[in-house]
Amino acid sequence: MGDEAELFDPQFLSRLRTLFFKLRKRRSLKKKGIQPTVSAGHTREFKDHRHYVPGDDFRQIDWRLFARHERMFIRIFEEIQEFHVHLLIDRSMSMAQPHSTKRLAALRLAIALAYLSLINQHRVSVLSMCEDTRREILPLKGQGHIHNLISHLASMKFAGVTDLENSFRQFRPGRDRRGIVFVISDLFGSSPALSESVIRESVSWPAETHVIHVLDPNEMQPDLEGEMELVDVETGEARRFWLTKREMHRYKIGFDSYVEDVERACMLRQVNYVKWSTGLPFEDLFLTLLSKGSALAGS
Repeated sequence: MGDEAELFDPQFLSRLRTLFFKLRKRRSLKKKGIQPTVSAGHTREFKDHRHYVPGDDFRQIDWRLFARHERMFIRIFEEIQEFHVHLLIDRSMSMAQPHSTKRLAALRLAIALAYLSLINQHRVSVLSMCEDTRREILPLKGQGHIHNLISHLASMKFAGVTDLENSFRQFRPGRDRRGIVFVISDLFGSSPALSESVIRESVSWPAETHVIHVLDPNEMQPDLEGEMELVDVETGEARRFWLTKREMHRYKIGFDSYVEDVERACMLRQVNYVKWSTGLPFEDLFLTLLSKGSALAGS
């Protein structure tokens, strides 16, 4: 833990740039034009020029262009809505042990979402949850902050017991501009039923909410058989089991039912849900996440 190269090696950076190129190409195929908004938090971005006609605002004339061509042109701006993107990362021990792929996937996903947000001039807040919710870094704006963000995430410690109820209750996104929340977690609380019930808490958030359910394939379908002792990595509680193929089949049915219950709870509350298996390609899952209807994909 704590190695920046592990999170953002040159190969990952290259794939991330390719991914953003695909997103931009997808956006360019959509209808373009000035899209005013009544929501708080927006900025104006230069888009094009057009010839001046009587009645236009003189303040929008490009005088440098006039000096070169001796003709008056008006600068056209596109109104871009700013979002406040909140990344809520599960830093409990179950995200790092025994399957470290979940920690790596969660941090890389957070970096990708932050990078996409910052290059589009949105504000980014990074928070983590375990026994409670805490702010990891002050809100950022501008892509120049990405390396500091990577450094901070690389040093973030994963330890402790998950308290989903308290963490969700404590989190309150601001109302200063439109919010987008990405919860990145395995949602392993004290019981499977609790994972479903805490989704209700997110309904009170004044934001577009996404739940990214990070899971390792070995959790969904473990290859275990025989007598063994299983230890809870968060509480240290140990239990001895005799596992047969029949028990493992029952486990898979129960785990699949748990995932379906969480997804159903999200759908009922208009919360976007993505099951993020660490065994699948990052790029495919990331595009799936943004295709769920996030405003961030169209920014």
